[in-house]
Amino acid sequence: MIRVVLFLVSVALIAAGFVWVADRPGDVAITWMGYRIETSLMVAGLAVAALVVVAMIVWSVLRGILRSPEQVSLFFRHRRAMKGYLAITRGLVAIGAGDLRLARKSADEAARLSPGDPLMLLLTAQSAQMAGDRGGAERAFHEMTRNEPTKLLGLRGLYIEAQRRNDGAAARRVAEEAAKAAPALAWAGQAVLDDRCAATDWEGALAALDHMKGALDKAEYRRKRAVLLAARALALQGIDRDAARAAALEAVKLAPDLVPAAAFAGRRLAESGDARRASKILNAAWLLNPHPDIADAYANVRFGDTARARLTRMQSLAAKVPGQLEGALAVARAALEAREFVASRDALAPYLSAPTRRVATLMAEIEETEHGDEGRVREWMGRAMRASGDPVWTADGVVSDRWLPVSPNGRLDGYQWRIPLAEIGVTYPVVESAPPAEPKPAAVTLASAAPEPVEPAAAPVIPLRKAQRPAARPVPVEAVIPLVHAPDDPGPDAGLDGDPIPETTQVSASGPWQRLRQLFR
Repeated sequence: MIRVVLFLVSVALIAAGFVWVADRPGDVAITWMGYRIETSLMVAGLAVAALVVVAMIVWSVLRGILRSPEQVSLFFRHRRAMKGYLAITRGLVAIGAGDLRLARKSADEAARLSPGDPLMLLLTAQSAQMAGDRGGAERAFHEMTRNEPTKLLGLRGLYIEAQRRNDGAAARRVAEEAAKAAPALAWAGQAVLDDRCAATDWEGALAALDHMKGALDKAEYRRKRAVLLAARALALQGIDRDAARAAALEAVKLAPDLVPAAAFAGRRLAESGDARRASKILNAAWLLNPHPDIADAYANVRFGDTARARLTRMQSLAAKVPGQLEGALAVARAALEAREFVASRDALAPYLSAPTRRVATLMAEIEETEHGDEGRVREWMGRAMRASGDPVWTADGVVSDRWLPVSPNGRLDGYQWRIPLAEIGVTYPVVESAPPAEPKPAAVTLASAAPEPVEPAAAPVIPLRKAQRPAARPVPVEAVIPLVHAPDDPGPDAGLDGDPIPETTQVSASGPWQRLRQLFR
């Protein structure tokens, strides 16, 4: 509505102007080179307007003629770029579909049409990886690192290729360069952190963790830093006791439920005579995570105490989390040391119907210490051999007798306090070789089979023995990959030809006509 009003107002003003000029006629005389032209003001104005329009048309035509070589060159460049874009699109789709021939063909075409294009380099690297041409893939990734937009992608590809050829030094160098270029890059920071942890360089690991702080949420960062500080405290305990105690206290502040840090801090504070602070830390850790290491440190928080004083302390600690096996074991152990056999038996009484290995072993010690009854001792030791296992420090299928900051597979904070092979209670369907004559249960529980005797000491990974082979499951059909997960390697190691070398185009800067002539060579 406003535009209509403005249009009408404009038309009215123009009409008013023409009327005003028509009401005030005048003459215009032009004398030039012996000629004299006389006309009215209105006609002279219209003639000037016509001359301006003609001049603009002539200038537009001349400018179009002068710029035609550049416009034609731009048209052909645009068409070439579109062909390159379509070739890259076909190649990436072919990689997702697993069509190696089309992917290589499209990579060749893209390299010819769009040399230096980031997506062309990605397609070249992906097709080379798919064909097993590691050298071609590395050349493409090196080319990516020369351009700022694709530098991080190229470094990521070089890192993966270095890992595949087991070149740890190259992988570490590439990861450090990527982490320096982008501190918030998760994979680079994690790679540097894993490398420092593998080398037990806890100072370097803490520095690497600080660099990747922006890529982690607050809880994860605090946990990882607490684990690294606990590892540093354990490494410094025989070198610098004050620094070790400070690292452990900071770890406890970040993660109060981290058992190794709390136990270590409690012992170091007790050694320095600060029993009150040690008790406070150990009590807080026990409430969050009852653990035998916490109980052991709390029992010896005051040096020189009698066995009965330690028993009283253990009873107060166990009362904070009632009905917990670790508390009962701690009380029973302290009572046995104080020769309070009744209290020791009473603490273990709720667990004697189905004792664990530690409960049965402790009962054997009670029988031997109190009565010296060899028969009862052998009975409890036999029950210990057949009893269910107790929690231990476990990571990646490996059992350790103490906590370690890094698992055998290189995972930080990988060791967990749990029962090894806890999945033994999973049920599997029975595989029948022939139809049964009588109905049989459809599943059996592996936990029902009698476990083999296992020594209480720490041992390497214990393979799970399957009592029944699980039924064959349908193999899932692999879906079409909608996106390319660069720079992954989905192909086997095949010695195919390397990547095509992109053609180089030389464009002269002498002028648009020269560029136009080069297009038709």
